[in-house]
Formats: sequence, C-alpha cells, structure tokens
Amino acid sequence: MNIPKMIIFDYGQTLVAEKPFDGLKGTKAVLAEAANNPNNITAEEVQFLADELSKDLGKYSVDFEKQSVIEVHNHIFQNYLYEYFGIKLTKSAEEVERIFENAACFAEPTKNIVKFLQFLEDINIRTSVISNIAFSGSMLKANINKYIPSNKFEFVIASSEYAFRKPHRRIFELALRKANLEANDVWYCGDNAVFDVDGAETCGLHSVWYKGAIERTNKAVPQKDHIEINDWEELISILKVE
Repeated sequence: MNIPKMIIFDYGQTLVAEKPFDGLKGTKAVLAEAANNPNNITAEEVQFLADELSKDLGKYSVDFEKQSVIEVHNHIFQNYLYEYFGIKLTKSAEEVERIFENAACFAEPTKNIVKFLQFLEDINIRTSVISNIAFSGSMLKANINKYIPSNKFEFVIASSEYAFRKPHRRIFELALRKANLEANDVWYCGDNAVFDVDGAETCGLHSVWYKGAIERTNKAVPQKDHIEINDWEELISILKVE
C-alpha cells in the first residue's frame, strides 16, 4: 500500500469524541432563546415530532443498508418542525442552529488526533473532511476550528450542503475532484463500518477503521479490506513503516 497524498477524515467519533446527544435540551434552549410560542407548545412535543421526522427521513434505522443516502439540511428541517406548531423563530436559521447545537451536543478531540494531524503536516500529507451531518457546513467548520484550532484541512464537506450522504459514491467523488487526486492516492478514516469504511473502499479509497471513540452499541463490522486502529499513534507507526 502506497503512502497517501491525502487523508480524509470523518468528523463525529473520529476527529472528535461526541457525548450522548440531548435533543430535548437543545429544543428547550431554542424555545427559551429564539422562539415566539403563542400556543405554549412544550419542548417535549417539539422533540417528539423531531424524532418522528427523522425516522420519516430515514435517518435512524437499525438496518444501515436502509438508511437514506440523501441529506436534508437542518435549516429546512427547522422550518417544518417549528412552523408545524405555529412557532415563529425570532433569530436567523444559523443562530437557531447554533443555540440548539450548543445545548444538545458535546464533544472533545479524540486522543492523539492533534499529534497525528501535525505528523501528517510534517510529512506533507494533505488533509480534509467529509461528514454526514444535517447541521450547516459553516457550523461544522466552526466546530472543527473550535476543537482542533491547529488543523490545516484543505476543505470540509458537510453532507447537508451537497445532498448526498456517505456511503453514496457521489460524496466521495466530490472530495476526489476537489483534491484533484485519484482514489488510490487517498485514505479515508472513520468510525462507521458501513458508511465510512465500506463506503470509501467501494469508491477505491483505502479505508481506516478508527475505533478509539466508537459507539459500542454499533455491532456492524466492515466487509471490505481496511486498516483497523484504536489510537492515532498506531497510524503514525504504520505510515512510518510505509
């Protein structure tokens, strides 16, 4: 296997370890800080509908193969969710999204990711990001810069901005076009066996299954060839050998 010219990273549970998502807490923050709620709809009512909408959109399915490969931007999702209840949002879509995310989502850099990214910079391997995420690309970039301010990612692709979600080939092909590289010159690192590992390998990229922050309830395992690691220092050693 050749030394890659670029390594592309997943975001959640790869670049950052995310704590359990608390959608109800996020919805409570939006209602308190950015909503005119004349019918006094409760956060529990709003969050229940949000969960049902996510199921309707194919976002939460036990069977990975049945999950949707089309992404719906969070701003569109917000429009339906709050207008359904006659709630008028009093701040911009970007501000509402940020209020929700700040309350609902918590993360920290994965162990040794900063060290690994510096190593890649030192040996002139380019880096970028592809993330399956409904939140806006601008918020994704802001979070990456907050948690890993030293990053030198050439580009960040949020599925919300480009319609397609991993493992669909279109989102990997977009990254290759942006990088101006062939698939066999690129490695992809992610925690999800289906979306990240098998998705990247199917498109001709070499995949790395990062398990250092993996959700233990996820029993899926990759079906394609891959490198398996639990710590970024392991990949430093592999690249030094290569």
